[in-house]
Order: sequence, then C-alpha cells, then structure tokens
Amino acid sequence: MIESDNHSPKSSHHHAANSVAESLLSLPRPAKQAILFIGDYALSIVCLFLALSLRQGVLDVNASPVLVAFYAFIPVAGLYLIGFYRGVTRIFFESDMRRVLLLFVVIILAYTCVYLLEGITSIPRSVPLLYLFMLFIWLWGSRLFLRDLLLRLQGKPVYQDSQAVAQARDKVIIYGAGASGTLLLEALQDSPRYEVVAFVDDDSRLTSGHILGKKIYLADDIKSLINELQAEQVFLAMPSVSRQRRREIIDNLTAISVKIKQLPSLQDIAEGKVSVSTMRRVDILDVLDRQTVEPDEKLLAKNITGKNVLVTGAGGSIGSELCRQIIKHQPSCLVLYELSEYALYAIHQELLAWQQQHPESQHIEIFALLGNVTNADRLHKIFNLHHIQTVYHAAAYKHVPIVEFNPFEGAINNAKGTYHCVKAAIEAQVETFVLISTDKAVRPTNIMGASKRLAELVCQGFAAQNSNTTISMVRFGNVLGSSGSVVPLFTKQIAQGGPITVTHPDVTRYFMTIPEAANLVIQAGAMAQGGEVFVLDMGDPVKIVDLARRMIHLSGYQVKDDEHPNGDIEIVYSGLRPGEKLYEELIIGDDNVEPTQHPLIMQAREHSFALAEIEATLDELNVRSQQHDVAWLKQQFMHYVEGYKPS
Repeated sequence: MIESDNHSPKSSHHHAANSVAESLLSLPRPAKQAILFIGDYALSIVCLFLALSLRQGVLDVNASPVLVAFYAFIPVAGLYLIGFYRGVTRIFFESDMRRVLLLFVVIILAYTCVYLLEGITSIPRSVPLLYLFMLFIWLWGSRLFLRDLLLRLQGKPVYQDSQAVAQARDKVIIYGAGASGTLLLEALQDSPRYEVVAFVDDDSRLTSGHILGKKIYLADDIKSLINELQAEQVFLAMPSVSRQRRREIIDNLTAISVKIKQLPSLQDIAEGKVSVSTMRRVDILDVLDRQTVEPDEKLLAKNITGKNVLVTGAGGSIGSELCRQIIKHQPSCLVLYELSEYALYAIHQELLAWQQQHPESQHIEIFALLGNVTNADRLHKIFNLHHIQTVYHAAAYKHVPIVEFNPFEGAINNAKGTYHCVKAAIEAQVETFVLISTDKAVRPTNIMGASKRLAELVCQGFAAQNSNTTISMVRFGNVLGSSGSVVPLFTKQIAQGGPITVTHPDVTRYFMTIPEAANLVIQAGAMAQGGEVFVLDMGDPVKIVDLARRMIHLSGYQVKDDEHPNGDIEIVYSGLRPGEKLYEELIIGDDNVEPTQHPLIMQAREHSFALAEIEATLDELNVRSQQHDVAWLKQQFMHYVEGYKPS
C-alpha cells in the first residue's frame, strides 16, 4: 500500500513563496524603507543616464558619474522628505503618486529657474522632463508590481475587478462627495469587503462629476440608484452635518433594505483616522427625535473640582458613566462604592487606565470599595474616613420584573439603602447629596418604581429638616445601552436572525444616552438648593415597535410581516411583563413642574411626608421581610406613593 504525499510540489512551492512574503513583511520598517530607497536611487541613476542618451541620440558613456549620481539623488531625497517611504507598499493609494507628481513639477520648475542663469548647469533643457517622466513611471509601476507580488505570494486575490472578488464584496454608495468622501474612497480602494460604485451628494452642481473614476449622482435619486446598482450599503461621509439632516437622510432610506454606516467625528478625520475600521453603524440616537444641549461647564465643576466625591453603584450603567465624567473634572478624590466585585474591578481598571493617559490627573486618588448601601456602619466609616463632600447615589435594583418577584429585596435596597446613605451623609457633613431616580417612580404599577418613589420621599424628608447637606433628586427615563435596555437586546436578536420580541404594540418609552443622562445629573445636582426633584427633558416618547423597525432597517434587513411575508426579521409580541406599564411619565401632575436655568432640566413640585413617619415604616421593613408580607408592603406603597396601582 502506497501512502499518498499530501505535500505536492505545487503546495510546497506555494508554502515557500508564502514564507518569502512573510519574511519580507516581517523585516523592520527601517530595513524595508532602506531597500526601497536604495532601489529607487539605483533606478533614478539609470533613468537619468537613459534620458541623457535619448537627448544625444546615442548611448552617452561620457556623462560624468559624479554629476549623474548627484542629480539622480535630488528627486529621491525629495521623495524621502515628503514621506513617500513612510507608506505601506502593499496598501498603495493614487494619492501617494499625486504627491510624487507634484514634487516632480516643483523640481522641473526649480530646474527651469536655475537654467535661466546661464552657465549654472550643462544638462540640456529637455533632459529633466524625460528623466522625471521615466522615474515617475518606474515608481508607479514598481509599487503596483510589489503590491501584487506580495498579494500573490500570500495567496490573496490581486485584481479587484475580478468576478470572484466583486461578488464577495458589498457594493457601497458614499453619501457626500466632499473631502471626507474622497478620503473614504481612497481608504476603500484596496478593501476586500467593499466596492464603491457611486457617490451621491445634495449639491446639484456636482452631479455627473467624477471622483477617482466614480460618478457623482444627485442625492434625490439615491433610492432608484440603490436598486439600479444593487448597492447593499450606504456610507455617510458627512461628519459635520447636523443630526437633524442626518436623521432626514436615514428616514428617507428606511423603506429600503440597505445597511447604513457613518464616518466618525471631524477630529478623527483631521487626525487622518479615515479607514474601513473607522466606519461605524449609525447611532440609534441619530434616528430618535432628540436634540442635545451643550453642558454648562461651571455647573459640571461646581460639586466636583477639588472635592472628595463618592459614587454608590459605581459599576452600574449610570454609576460608571458618572465616574468617567467626574474624573475628567479633576476631583481631589473619587471613591467607588459597589456591591458587585466584577463591576467594581472593571470600572476601577478603566479609570486607572484613563489616568495613565492623562498626566494632569495623576494626583486624583481613586478608591475601589466593596459594600452594600444597606450597611449603615460601613457607610459612616467611609464618609468620615475619606472626608466625602459630594455623593451621587446611583445604587439601586432597577429591573422591573426581577424586583417584582423579589419585592422586599428591592424595597430594602432602594428605599432603606437610600435612607442609610442620606443619614450617613448628613452626619458626616457631606455638602451635596444627589439621588438618581427614575420615571418609573411616577404613578408606578410595580414594586421597583414604588420603591424608588419611597427613596425620593426619604430624601425629601431629610431635606425638610434643613440640614447642612444639600439634598436633591434627579428623575429620568430609559438610557440607551444600559443593562436591560432594549437596544442591546434588539441588536443581539437581529444578529441571530430574529425574531425581535416586543412586549406590546403600543408600549412607549423615553430615551436618552447614558453620557447625556450622567452629564445632566451632575448639572442638576449643582443647581440644587435642597429638596428639589429635578426632571430631565427626555424629548418625545418613542414607540418600542417603531424603534425595532428602524433598527432592522438600519441593519440592512426588511421587517417580516403580513405586508412583507418574505421579509427577513419578524417582530413578535410577548405581552406586558409583571409590573410593566404601557406608558411612562416623568411628573405626577400636569401643572406641578417649572423650568430651571438649564433648558433640559425641570423642577417638579411633589408631595412629601414627615421623615419620622417614613422611618417607622422603614424600621418595620426587615420584620415584614422575614414574614414575606407582600400585602403589607403594597399597602405601604399605596399610602406613600401617589398613583401606585399594583399589577
């Protein structure tokens, strides 16, 4: 029996060639630059010698070797100075050769000026033009040859217009024929994933023009153009356009199954970070009717800069973002208080890494402390030991169905935990205490919302005693991307091919980004005089099913429903969960809200109770918890929480 040899001559040859390519690519960059420089200089001498020979009509063997070597060195040295050798040979752009061409034009002009000074040079006038033309052809041809050779040796496809590669790549239309669009096209020239088929632009004066061979069409024709060219993706190359205009463009494309991506910020483009990797999916905020307002830096700094700050729930969605923004405003000390060891570790490491990158923040002390807000003794020790001046109380159980099935755990953590935090803050003479609340505290139908309203009442009760600690509450709705938010859930479900689960076709929610929410919390706390319930302007509520549809379209898929039975992803309704409401509210009454100095922060006037009455109820919580007397708990909520209707 003869064993077959798996290593055929062809495969061995390919392996050897691939090894050669890897060896060349693994050379240090200075070595590769030196090889290219020496090779170009040698060919520059040859090109100049040939140009002299062509001018004389015979092979010129009398040319001075020293002069030839000197003149041939000038353009190669110029190439080095303009950074031609800093580029990567296997990623070769036409823009590189445009710079070379510009350099050669400058050299020819300089030579012409010198030639006018009679007797300065003995080289005939036509030689530089012939010489630089041949050198230009060499530079272009050699780079293309090297790029293709390296690709072949690595076994990768060489020609972008080959049928196999074209079929494997997504056809892309670039929206925006300006400088950013041109840079993006150059970055995509050698991409194995994308093939740019056209530009579109709002400026009708650019229509029918071309950029690097790609035709520019009017943006109004983009729908028909997508179908005609069978484009699968649209890249928005308009980093300076307003969010409102971006939303209009996206809305115009929602009826078409096309993926939409966009360039990053203008700063990234200015720093040359325009590449395939910088393209990102359209932020869901871009398709929500929400406008942001520039923050007031004085308010951001008031309770943070130079102060000792503590954040409870520092590892959570809001708590961690508060920490990120607090450290940027130069506190003297930042204490992270968190129950989850992993969450505490993650945010602590992130802040330390940020601190390493910002030397001006090296003086900030960061303490990562494990603990529960229901542990009164530990809170007292920490507040006094670190001389805390500002507290942001973000620790809470917030998932409605989970708390509904664990009612006493939710009530004790959210309401009694807040009581311990506020009391410890007052006794430690903390200057500012800010409670992070929720829109679910308004006329709640669930334990979580009722427990958060009771936490607000605790803060209102302490504030009424006129202590030296300024106590306030900030109430807002859902934040995009937080744990339990529908956006990451929908993203995961879309990636799995669906279906997307929505609880009810009419359910609506308010939305805000986590950074904006944290930013407004800090500003609201700085405006407090004591006892205020601040309400953030969340914009217009969004129907969750509409959000799901938009996310499906932005991912390049079509909703599967009765009208489109052949669609890609179906939306199914699972029914409202225990304690869940169709609509959330931010204020209890329609006429008890007033504006503040910030356009996105309002102040609600809410009913309160005497602190002694609330303390009596909180003292009984643990006993009733042992008995699991949920009926008593709900009865207390019905007494304290206006509009509470248990589900």
